[in-house]
Amino acid sequence: MKLLEHAITVALAAAVLLFVPVAAFANFDALSAKLSGVDAVSAATVIQDAPSGRYTVLINRDKHQNEKVLGVWVTFFSGKDAPLIMEDVDCMAMEGDVAGIEMAKSLQSRLPENQMKVQVVDGVLALSKAEAGLFDVIVMSDEMARALTADTVAASRNVEVVHREG
Repeated sequence: MKLLEHAITVALAAAVLLFVPVAAFANFDALSAKLSGVDAVSAATVIQDAPSGRYTVLINRDKHQNEKVLGVWVTFFSGKDAPLIMEDVDCMAMEGDVAGIEMAKSLQSRLPENQMKVQVVDGVLALSKAEAGLFDVIVMSDEMARALTADTVAASRNVEVVHREG
């Protein structure tokens, strides 16, 4: 009798030890989405409207050497409908440039999830990286571009400049 009770106790304990972690992991994404208030399915499909204003987008030609793909990125960043792009892009926006950050996030929302990463950095650092060729894409408002004299970077041979009206 004691052997049967022991076997049942061990079987129940094993079942609980195996079931609880599996159940917890199965519901983890749903639980975390509810706690954060973000719906994991619909959040990626919401396209943010582009803010109004004038914007300058700098694209590093050295990172986008295929002219056809570069042309598609230029079309995309200019605000026109572009075909599907199969490359990821890292985008820098500048601290204090609220309009530039909003535009970068609006552009990000038009791409499939995780295709464009937006990083907010100091403006002087961003232009320093641009001068050294250590950037992929920089999005900024024309006001920020004038304030930081970004035209010197834009004149570089390895930079494709896109002007956009929002």
